[in-house]
Amino acid sequence: MLMCEQLVLAQESFSLTADFAFRERAITGVIGPSGVGKSTFLSAIAGFFAPASGRILWQGNDMVSLPPAKRPVSILFQDNNLFPHLTVTQNVGLGLSPTLRLSDGDRSRVDTVLKQVGLGRLGDRKPAALSGGQQSRAALARVLLADRPVVLLDEPFSALGPGLKDEMLDLVGAMLAENGRTVIMVTHDPNDAKRIADEVVLVAEGVAHSPVPTHEIFENPPQALRAYLG
Repeated sequence: MLMCEQLVLAQESFSLTADFAFRERAITGVIGPSGVGKSTFLSAIAGFFAPASGRILWQGNDMVSLPPAKRPVSILFQDNNLFPHLTVTQNVGLGLSPTLRLSDGDRSRVDTVLKQVGLGRLGDRKPAALSGGQQSRAALARVLLADRPVVLLDEPFSALGPGLKDEMLDLVGAMLAENGRTVIMVTHDPNDAKRIADEVVLVAEGVAHSPVPTHEIFENPPQALRAYLG
């Protein structure tokens, strides 16, 4: 279980508190106005932003002192973090080895996951030769191979058109949550949460509120969410 225990994030005039557990093996949407700290919240879980106080626990163990590479966490950003000088196969292979020293078995796993995300014939291409949707698929394939139990999505599909975005969200549901990952997804679009999230965390007025079942929070939204939705 992933838990934020009396967590406080602070920087200059910004502050955010969180004190709750995420549901394991589920998709949790994180929603709220721009600038309230949703991405910073994910960065703290991933290890890129140091909390002012409190703990971030995984299976009861505090992760705050661990560097990002030592945490059981993968994060997918909006720009996908694909290296332009590497092929798709190499970019995906980084999920297994940062040195790309891959065994025959590793290369077979890369080929398999590329086929699973619909890129089976595109492994030799560079990212610039891919469409936006194909680049998102390559980044998702790398997360799948990294095989870490917690996956953070910081609006990685927001630049895609509605149809492609829905397709990628469905892939997240089918290939991450259904395979037992704990997925935390920042989004500005309530329809993203409605489509695949089991629960929703509302971030507003300096607080990341405890998760609420998706259907409940949208059927009876708190005032801060009503103000955001308009």
